Amino acid sequence: MLDSGDLLDAGDLLGSTSPAASAPVIGADAPLYPVEPVWCPPTGPVDPPHGLRVDPRLLDHVASVVRRALGEAQGDVLVFLPGAGEIEGVARRLSGVQVQRLHGRLSARDQDAVLRPGAVGAARRVVLATSVAESSLTVPGVRIVVDAGLARVPRTDLARGLSGLATVRVSRSSAHQRAGRAGREAPGRVYRCWSAADHERLAAHPEPEVAIADLTGFALSLAVWGTPDPAGLPLPSQPPASALTVAQQTLRALGAIDTNGRVTRRGARLTSAGVHPRLARALLDGAELVGPRRTAEIVALLADDSLGGGTDDLAAALRRLRSGDGASGRWRDEVRRLQAAIPVEQSSGSTARVSDDLAAGIVIGLAFPERIARLRRTGGYLMSGGTGAELSPGSGLTGIGWLAVAVAQRQAGAQSARIRMAAAIDESTAMEVGEELLRTQDEVVWLKGDVVARQRDLLGAIVLAERPLKNPAPHLVHAALQEGLRKEGLGLLRWTPAAQKLRARLALLHRAFAASGSWPDVSDAALLARAEEWLTTARNRADLQRIDLVQALRLLLDHRAITQLDELAPERIDVPSGSTVTLTYSTDVSDPSDPVLAVKLQEVFGWPAVPRIAGGRVPIVLHLLSPAGRPLAVTSDLESFWQNAYPGVRAEMRGRYPKHPWPDDPASAVATKRTKNAARR
Repeated sequence: MLDSGDLLDAGDLLGSTSPAASAPVIGADAPLYPVEPVWCPPTGPVDPPHGLRVDPRLLDHVASVVRRALGEAQGDVLVFLPGAGEIEGVARRLSGVQVQRLHGRLSARDQDAVLRPGAVGAARRVVLATSVAESSLTVPGVRIVVDAGLARVPRTDLARGLSGLATVRVSRSSAHQRAGRAGREAPGRVYRCWSAADHERLAAHPEPEVAIADLTGFALSLAVWGTPDPAGLPLPSQPPASALTVAQQTLRALGAIDTNGRVTRRGARLTSAGVHPRLARALLDGAELVGPRRTAEIVALLADDSLGGGTDDLAAALRRLRSGDGASGRWRDEVRRLQAAIPVEQSSGSTARVSDDLAAGIVIGLAFPERIARLRRTGGYLMSGGTGAELSPGSGLTGIGWLAVAVAQRQAGAQSARIRMAAAIDESTAMEVGEELLRTQDEVVWLKGDVVARQRDLLGAIVLAERPLKNPAPHLVHAALQEGLRKEGLGLLRWTPAAQKLRARLALLHRAFAASGSWPDVSDAALLARAEEWLTTARNRADLQRIDLVQALRLLLDHRAITQLDELAPERIDVPSGSTVTLTYSTDVSDPSDPVLAVKLQEVFGWPAVPRIAGGRVPIVLHLLSPAGRPLAVTSDLESFWQNAYPGVRAEMRGRYPKHPWPDDPASAVATKRTKNAARR
């Protein structure tokens, strides 16, 4: 229902650029009695909805509010819940209450029964409903609305071409619509299961359908109008660019539009069928394969899968409709309309005797080739579009090798889609209707710890056959090796001590000279980015172990860097005692710490300060050791150590190591690596 502002905006859009020429607006307001709001937020924590999941604690709360409403107000109660599952959950919590259900899965007869007035003197009703009751219909006797505040809305998975559902908070306009159901016949009351403050934070209106719908039919209509780009049209809401792009790609695959987005002759024929372009394609092409009448029967069922009667076997649903069961009258009317839409030259299609299952599979496959599915050895199905799919428990289609899937839904967070309607087919039929997806592909991948080169025959993502690939292209091999290194790390390479030390020295210089960028980044990410430079002749995992990483790292350096490396990042340092001590560099090449020089304390007597490397940019960290090689102190400020910490070390150590010198003034003492007696000799 539009409010007055929406009606005026719509009138302007239907007119021209001149306000005086806008379309006339005629509004009609149904009489509405006052409705008193009662705010009933949960008293405890309730998790927000996720995908199709609704916190059971909210259902407990809704049932509690219903019982409260029955005790406080008169009349029947209409309860708004997001879906049939939540309806059943609340119904179980309302034992002893007369409950009726109202949702889209019910037959028209059952829905009509809810909309008939109850008998005089009958017990009060509690009608548990989805948003189907949000429209302008009147549920007789209702004076109370209990609103859970949730709605279930469709979502389109553009990447997979599948639909899904999500549970969301209602908008303020939807909440207003729902509350109005309590004031159709008399003053009423609405119990909202949220707070007044939360109400103000709700979105003003529901998300427009164009933002969430499959836009294939809309895009075809644009092409027919001669305006493939809707940007210049005065639409209430512009369609998302990504969804429109996917729709146009689908139409090009169907041959409905050309590369410029203009409608083709085939596209015009698809439009005349009056169904989704995919179904129109199946109607026209299927008529030639399984006959016009049977194709129209199948497409009529695909266009309204609620006619299926709850089964996921389309062929079984087709046979039941033919027998006159369920909503067969509506279905037969649509069959006649669709059959009349088939061009005369295609109306004399094949009358070959194929089973209903096979005919259904052919028509479904023509409409949705990316949903042709094969049974996996591990269970479930893989659709040719690359999405996993599963049948509902107890399905009559369980175990069938190939399926043509008509309806599948993938909910948020789910790994696989749930198959809602499908037909059994054989492999040859799958190849026939999915011909556009057949291809042979050379593939070189990193698999189970090594390079695997293979040639595959594919139906979309379904592997039909596989064989070894001899002499794969080097660039494919190198790409697979790089993928292996990304997945398993540079530990696949043979890091000798020399390679590890060189890498650590380069990492320190890269950090020290970061501002100038004069030294290469040797982090894992950086080396992987340049892997093509040093993979050279490697063809498999074993070859990775043969790569000379010292040489590979040196190839990253120019001549200047090679000549300066030992000066700026030396491997060893000369200490005052005359010893040459190895410098230990940080192994954290992404963020290296200062290098460490572990040396006996007596060997650095006379050093006034810790030396610095990298052109004075990086101090060395001294690990000062006892004569037995045990750590005594760690410092980068030797002057402070001599003045403040050394006296305490001397007092503790000279009694333990009396043969070694412990001078009063270490800053001016002569360094030694020998004992006192050895020094005198």
